[in-house]
Amino acid sequence: MFSDRPNTWQAAFDLIRTRGYERREEPFTLASGQLSHDYIDGKYAVDTGERLSIVSRAVADLAERTGIEFDAVGGLTMGADPLAHGVAMVTGKAWFSVRKEQKNRGREQWIEGTRIESGTRVLLVDDVISTGGSTEIAFDRVTAVGAVVTGVIPMVDRGDVAAGRFAKRGVPFAALVTYRDLGIEPVKDV
Repeated sequence: MFSDRPNTWQAAFDLIRTRGYERREEPFTLASGQLSHDYIDGKYAVDTGERLSIVSRAVADLAERTGIEFDAVGGLTMGADPLAHGVAMVTGKAWFSVRKEQKNRGREQWIEGTRIESGTRVLLVDDVISTGGSTEIAFDRVTAVGAVVTGVIPMVDRGDVAAGRFAKRGVPFAALVTYRDLGIEPVKDV
């Protein structure tokens, strides 16, 4: 797998490892409900334009190397937002954000940013994936309007669960950084 990594990977990994990773004495609960001592704060890892640009370029390069073509990039809001904006900036592609709750005024939409239409090729991103549940919500929202999900690239994948979920849907999945890279215990399928 190492040979499949873009040249920009090491700089992105260094940011994620030094700024986004923290080993805690006391375990905490992940969104999946599992306990972990390994905290990953993806948003803090990319908290400046320069850092976001480094990681976004690595994600864009990984998409290119794995053959994932897309017209728009996004995912479920908050986790996906910085990376979606960053990847859009470095690629010139459109960005979108999937709301957690439908907007109850104006256009009453689930998806903000670019107008996703039938046939739009989208890349789903997220900062940190444990089991892929949040990304599946985004998947369901964008495919409901006819978009075609051409790939999923999280900044960090905490296990093997999400890759399996998207493989069952026939969607390419390529994490920028994995639990193996970080040397942490993977999340389990619950």
